Amino acid sequence: MRWHYKFCGLVVAILLLSSCTTQLKDYQTTSPTLDIKQFFSGKLIAWGMVQDYTDNVTRRFCVEIDGQWQGDNGLLKEVFYFADGEVSYRNWQLKKLKQGRYQGSAEDVVGEAFGQQEGFAFQWQYDLLVPIDGETIQFSLDDWMYQVDEYRLFNRTKMAKFGVTLAEITLFFDKEMPVKTCR
Repeated sequence: MRWHYKFCGLVVAILLLSSCTTQLKDYQTTSPTLDIKQFFSGKLIAWGMVQDYTDNVTRRFCVEIDGQWQGDNGLLKEVFYFADGEVSYRNWQLKKLKQGRYQGSAEDVVGEAFGQQEGFAFQWQYDLLVPIDGETIQFSLDDWMYQVDEYRLFNRTKMAKFGVTLAEITLFFDKEMPVKTCR
């Protein structure tokens, strides 16, 4: 019978913790209102780091972004400059849908990415193929963006495999003129 009480206690704890999870709708009344199409138009730069599950910083990088929109369709060209000398590229094809929703694809994204904006926040979810030590591993990304002001935005991303968070990415975007470069 003791295992029964422990099991019930574990279930209750999981339910309580999951009910405390932040949801996008919690940001409905916050400002400034993030407009993905407007913020990611033109040139901007971001600096970031990847931390593993022990919070150890495993990679640092800078990314130059050029966003162009025609109507509700956008192209974000990203060039990543990693501290170890690696340079990589990603081209996001974005589509603005109704009511703050977005859809997108890129070369290393499996299927489609889907996002939703509320207030100053944007949640973007997708599966990403990541090369690691000669292998390509698919991670599920839960990407949260928070606009600070018209020029700056913070981004936190959880990278998970089989539902377990294995790494986190933190980024700081800046589009204030004149735009800096990574090099």
